Amino acid sequence: MSAPASAPAPASPRRIPKVPFWAQIVAGLVLGVILGWITRSYDVQWLHTTLDKVGHIFVQLLKLAVAPLVFFAILVSITNLRKVNNAARLASRTLLWFMITSLIAVVIGLVLGLLTDPGAGTGLTPKDGQKPENSGSWLDFLTGIIPTDVITPFTELNVLQIVFMAAVAGIAALQLGEKAQPILTFAESVLELLQKALWWVIRLAPIGTVGLIGYAIAEYGWHLIGKYATFTADVYIGCALVMFGVYPLLLATVAKVNPLQFFKGAWPAIQLAFVSRSSVGTMPVTVKVTERLGVPKEYTSFAVPFGATTKMDGCAAIYPALAAIFIAQIFDVQLGVKEYLLIALVSVIGSAATAGLTGATVMLTLTLSTLGLPLEGVGLLMAIDPVLDMMRTATNVAGQALVPVIVAAREKILDLDAYNSASASPVDGYETREASPVAA
Repeated sequence: MSAPASAPAPASPRRIPKVPFWAQIVAGLVLGVILGWITRSYDVQWLHTTLDKVGHIFVQLLKLAVAPLVFFAILVSITNLRKVNNAARLASRTLLWFMITSLIAVVIGLVLGLLTDPGAGTGLTPKDGQKPENSGSWLDFLTGIIPTDVITPFTELNVLQIVFMAAVAGIAALQLGEKAQPILTFAESVLELLQKALWWVIRLAPIGTVGLIGYAIAEYGWHLIGKYATFTADVYIGCALVMFGVYPLLLATVAKVNPLQFFKGAWPAIQLAFVSRSSVGTMPVTVKVTERLGVPKEYTSFAVPFGATTKMDGCAAIYPALAAIFIAQIFDVQLGVKEYLLIALVSVIGSAATAGLTGATVMLTLTLSTLGLPLEGVGLLMAIDPVLDMMRTATNVAGQALVPVIVAAREKILDLDAYNSASASPVDGYETREASPVAA
């Protein structure tokens, strides 16, 4: 008697394929555009309010972690430099390349502005301008670095003062040596906790994207972009030239690595920056992608937090150069060679004034006050600022990942195998990581 046929193995349940994080962001962008268009076209007030609240909550969640994140990231990053050979050399080279790339970016902004006359034909007049509530000057910038107390910078989110206090604490910890180790262990633990919580917020980015993009279109519509068409195009083209022209050229000639591989590895951070409009909010992702591009953790943990608060090729170089030309044309003020050199000087030296937060108003007022242009010109650009800020911040973050790669390659500490194999999204792979993105 033949043996009974064995029963067929039960079919394994079909797993729902995981949608990559970048695809979730793109879907959020598309859905946001559609909902924004519906809201504006059919005057759907409840949807307008919902989009506003969703976007506002996402940005507020990012900002919630900014103050402690900046403090502990800068503190830990400075102390981590003791683990790196030639730490002073790395720090000085990082600052040098920050300044070089900022200078290139501001020159591109000036050339575009002079070629296109962004203020011409807009129909705007000086009466359309409005003086901003907060402005910046060199005196305010220099005196504002030092806080009056240790609490106010955190409650008022003065990032520049927080960076100052963190730098002082980090240098003091280095001087104390082993005596400061309990504090450093505590700081690393707090930083780990903050980053864990912030990664949860970053996971919400696709939903935040729907609200931010949808509200921008519902509130401002396409006609606003039309009025500022030349200026908007200049900002986007200028940022694109820097990000996809200058940066790849530097990677290929200075770092001698494949530029396409850089964007393949850094794209998750650039993408999140475009949506969130916050360099500091994007910082954990920027740290992770920079590490995955082969930059040593100890150096990354210094260079990226430092860059997130000072390295602003979009907000502090391209944008103020174009905005100064735009405002000068509206107010019928002639700019000469001296003024263009001043714009370059302000952009290279004063970029820390932007401090990694959404918007570049302080940097713009600093530029205008240096040139003697009316601060009312800032009001001309406030309405269009959210649309511009997305591309500016994406450029900022790309530069914040680029410089550590260049410096590491020049100093022969870049892991080329890691660089050439970097591809996975740090958001998708976060839970399986082995170590903190910042703390060594």
